[in-house]
Amino acid sequence: MSGKQTRRRLLQAAGIGAGALLVDAHGCLGQTQPLNEKKRGRRKPAGERQFKLGLASYTTRKLSLDETLTITQRLGLKYICLKSFHLPLESTPAEIAAVAAKVKQAGIELYGGGVIRMKSEDEVNQAFEYARAAGMEVIVGVPEPEVLGLVNEKVQEYDIKVAIHNHGPTDKLYPTPDVTYEKIKNLDRRIGICHDIGHTQRTGMDPSKATAKCAERLLDVHMKDVDAAKAEGKTVEIGRGVIDIPKFIRTLFKIKYAGVVSFEYEKDAEDPLAGLAESVGYVRGVLAALD
Repeated sequence: MSGKQTRRRLLQAAGIGAGALLVDAHGCLGQTQPLNEKKRGRRKPAGERQFKLGLASYTTRKLSLDETLTITQRLGLKYICLKSFHLPLESTPAEIAAVAAKVKQAGIELYGGGVIRMKSEDEVNQAFEYARAAGMEVIVGVPEPEVLGLVNEKVQEYDIKVAIHNHGPTDKLYPTPDVTYEKIKNLDRRIGICHDIGHTQRTGMDPSKATAKCAERLLDVHMKDVDAAKAEGKTVEIGRGVIDIPKFIRTLFKIKYAGVVSFEYEKDAEDPLAGLAESVGYVRGVLAALD
């Protein structure tokens, strides 16, 4: 499928309109299995057999935890990475456990937390204690180079992964996955990369090529689209921007990525549901078309 294929065509391939995602998840494509899968005798799309779809809660930074969980449920996303807006880093172990229990009760897996910046020993220790208390598998973080040795020790002690997040052309530490890879390639393999494909595109680099190069250390993905392949590029609904999403998904298939692909929709912070739903619908359309 060409990267220029229209959003309408892809959504038609999935047999939905993006608006269908706004209804109850039990009656829309947002459910875990494709619509009427059992009746048709179809198997799950290859993408959903390999990787999982989730939400990075920076998307809902202006909304409460309860609102965030409701949106996640409505879109049929089963995995979430909570930002400190919804689970403050300074929370007590009891407070963290209570939030983790609420997420679980909502039928969602709290697989990670972040983005968490780590500039000192105290911040590294706090991040790992926070993740352990919540039962997280991965910390999506930005550790300063001088604390990478300590982070290396902590992933071995806690058996919690650290996925370093790239932030594009203005990021002096980790602008792209390849820069990150060079800094961690000799460290424990549980220290890897959270690839934010929007920020990579803003550097002018092809996110698919960047993903292929860092495949062995890819631990997490932030899925989004941007309106321009330059530093000024802004987040838009997936399928409306310049990223070749079908190519990127095919790349994930090729490298057999089995982690979480989390939607991080940075636009419309006060009311992100419509744009996020359109983005989820587009990606599910691509998955159905590539099946």
